[in-house]
Amino acid sequence: MLRYLITLQAKDREGLVEQIAHAVSRHGGNWLDSELRHIDGIFAAILLLEVPAAHWDELIESLELLEGISLTYAKSTKPQAKNKHVSYSLVAYDRPGLVHEISNKISALGINIEHMSTRYESASHTGIALFRADFNVSMKDSLDEERLTQALHSIGDDVVLDNLSA
Repeated sequence: MLRYLITLQAKDREGLVEQIAHAVSRHGGNWLDSELRHIDGIFAAILLLEVPAAHWDELIESLELLEGISLTYAKSTKPQAKNKHVSYSLVAYDRPGLVHEISNKISALGINIEHMSTRYESASHTGIALFRADFNVSMKDSLDEERLTQALHSIGDDVVLDNLSA
């Protein structure tokens, strides 16, 4: 079995996930992990699949035949690292460049962002534009947690950071 990471996007429509799942199943694939999102009328998916080598080309052909689908893929391997995984939730006033500031602080510490979900929302009582990010990181040791907390709070007094793993 080969492991592949596939990204797909298409104009969202009913039944699209079923069509993708059917193609994977029909070609002997095993759906290991995924992120599926509907954003602004577009369906986007990241899939980690195991597929028998003999059926890989057929699977890609089947997926490419789905109406309006664009896709990319890359061969993958099982991760070897034994790092600590920590989840956070961050809220701050929305402003341009905030994702860059956050990712820059995390990267500068040698910490890897493994998953990040962001959204724009309005504060319920004031209507102020808020940025919210939920993210998972992989770090080498426990000292990185304190350094990361300090680095993210240095972005501004408006930053509220919760460690969801604690």
